[in-house]
Amino acid sequence: MKYTLILSMILLVLSAKAQETKPKEDVVIVTERGETRVHTENGQLHVSISPEKVQQFKKAGRVGYRDFGAKGDGKADDIDAIAATHAIANLHGLRVKAEDGATYYISGKERTAIIRTDTDFGKAALIIDDTDVENRNAPVFTVSSAMKPFKPEKITTLKRNQSKIGVSLPGPCLITVTNANVKQYIRFGLNQNNGSPQTDIFVADKNGNVDMNAPIIWDFDQITDISALPIDEKPLKITGGRFTTIANQAESKYTYYSRHIAIRRSNVLVDGLEHRITGEGDHGAPYGGFINIGECAYVTVKNSILTGHKTYSTIGTAGKPVSMGSYDLLVNRAVNVSFVRCSQTNDIDDNTYWGILGSNFCKNLLYDHCTLSRFDAHQGVANATIRNSTLGHMGINAIGSGLLLVENSTIRGRSIVNLRADYGSTWQGELIIRNCVFVPAGGKRSVATLISGFYTGQHDFGYTCYMPERITIENLRIDDSQHPDNYEGPTIFANFNPEMTDHSYQEKYPYVKTKEVILNNVTTASGKEVRMSENAFMFRDVKVERGR
Repeated sequence: MKYTLILSMILLVLSAKAQETKPKEDVVIVTERGETRVHTENGQLHVSISPEKVQQFKKAGRVGYRDFGAKGDGKADDIDAIAATHAIANLHGLRVKAEDGATYYISGKERTAIIRTDTDFGKAALIIDDTDVENRNAPVFTVSSAMKPFKPEKITTLKRNQSKIGVSLPGPCLITVTNANVKQYIRFGLNQNNGSPQTDIFVADKNGNVDMNAPIIWDFDQITDISALPIDEKPLKITGGRFTTIANQAESKYTYYSRHIAIRRSNVLVDGLEHRITGEGDHGAPYGGFINIGECAYVTVKNSILTGHKTYSTIGTAGKPVSMGSYDLLVNRAVNVSFVRCSQTNDIDDNTYWGILGSNFCKNLLYDHCTLSRFDAHQGVANATIRNSTLGHMGINAIGSGLLLVENSTIRGRSIVNLRADYGSTWQGELIIRNCVFVPAGGKRSVATLISGFYTGQHDFGYTCYMPERITIENLRIDDSQHPDNYEGPTIFANFNPEMTDHSYQEKYPYVKTKEVILNNVTTASGKEVRMSENAFMFRDVKVERGR
């Protein structure tokens, strides 16, 4: 009996060694008899768990944070237990369920919990304390794929609207291409810069067919980098959770905090999440989105409540004071991202809080039934839709291409659509505004301008700049009742270039202007008719078709 017991122990130790793993999230998991234990060694997380416990979890199909030592009392630091729980769940394909009524405190310790399985935060509260953070660039949670990116071979060039890439793939993939020898989005203004490498992102199927609903938008004469990430077929769901960020107290400069949920996997649904912010004072560093979506496709955030961040200022690259963008929603290099029935805790007209969304290099962005302070596409979006929504003080800011559709919505910004001047006020495509209400400046004393922007023609943005080729505005009600005394009525276009008043003005980089505007059933509270622009010369060749 004694020898049998010793042999069994030896076999168990050998088995434990064989099962020792080091997943991508840098968690060492050891299966051995005894109590479940979570500890750190030289900063690395170690989890010890018995085979019997693993079988118990597998039978239940899920694990919880308390199973790995989380206190849930709002005081003890639970981040190691949370990361350990997800590591076990990822290894064995288990769901994660937080305990309703628990309050999980997450310190500023550098530890990221990797989510690869369905996670239900339920009615639990999670407090993220950013007052003392070891690494501001380390996400609290990262939703990732178990599949690895790879470099497709034999793709050396690409053309705009190319339908096939000429290679086969293991399945549908998200393709990202870069030409570092071409600079685009060379920013103009207080945050001026030298631009970004030419970039595109698109989806291709196993036969190399490009999804033409999100087409290639640039000509790539050369490709310096290319990556393909297989798209997960099975949806991953993240539900519930009452998150609160205790804001950082750092110096007000562009040291963005990334203490967020980073979504880096395709085919993800976030449903019913809430995020609030406390502790904001008279200074602080900005945030890069509490929900940060990047390098993925087919992501939906719905039934969620977010919070705008307080606006702080710093000195920009032009050496002058500038307000810093600080976001609760951020989307970068992503395709087919939707926000449905989302709102925010702040007043959407309160300009002491920054607009809630920022995005770069995206395709097919959607707001549907949202009440949010801002929609924004910085370095370009291909196709964007705002419908059944209310937009607050920062309104709709966009540059890009394709179709920009605004319908069944109320816009309370200074214009319905602002074509961002810092990136060339460019939209290469069509703009449709349908069945909307426009309340200039949220009802404050203001003139009404439907489409705003600014373009001198003297700055090289790295691409030709366009105004929407055709603009259709139908069934629009303009509430311009609060207007100044000298108000002459709404304008379709702002004065994009006050210096362009006759033929003597020469654009070094000519602006491709709108060809046609269609107005149908556009009414005003003031009773004044819609005009072209204060700058009649600049828009002299635009054809306006007026319906009833």
